[in-house]
Amino acid sequence: MVLVGCGSVAMERSSLEVSIAFGLIVASVIVVIGRWSGAHINPAVSIAFWYRGNLSGKDAVAHVVGQMVGALCAGFLLNGAGPTVRNTSWLNLIGIEIFITFLLMASILWIIRKTDQWIPIGIVVGATVAILAFLFGQYTGASMNPARTFGPNLISGDAVLIPVYFVCTVIGALLAVVVERFIPSTSE
Repeated sequence: MVLVGCGSVAMERSSLEVSIAFGLIVASVIVVIGRWSGAHINPAVSIAFWYRGNLSGKDAVAHVVGQMVGALCAGFLLNGAGPTVRNTSWLNLIGIEIFITFLLMASILWIIRKTDQWIPIGIVVGATVAILAFLFGQYTGASMNPARTFGPNLISGDAVLIPVYFVCTVIGALLAVVVERFIPSTSE
């Protein structure tokens, strides 16, 4: 995801094209490998699924480590291109990243309540990523994913933002799980 999405930034594509690239690669990963791995490419999502009770602590740690290493490799290959940037106040950045990660995780929880088929899951989650990236990318880079920020920002020398994006995205994903607990499933 980092290689394709940030690669589109390195190619100096428009914000619409970058947003579509991120959305398409997320959808593709979900459809192609979801049935085997759960398509965990986002540490905030993996942590939220652990909190929800869908991942063991050991599996959550393995997912997060793998995601961060993958993002770091992509960051190296792209020479740090496409780091997330702050083009707004710190308060706005924090609020936006919590909000959009909440929406991303809410879309995941909503679609997995409706179906276990990977194609519709990929379409919904990929479209959510693309739309949120397009709407909010100009302000915060629309990370929604600590790994997406970690690799490019560490390699580009802009590591000071990494903890902020990690904490905000995890908070947003966890909030979605908390809200979901108040919404009865159709089987209840």
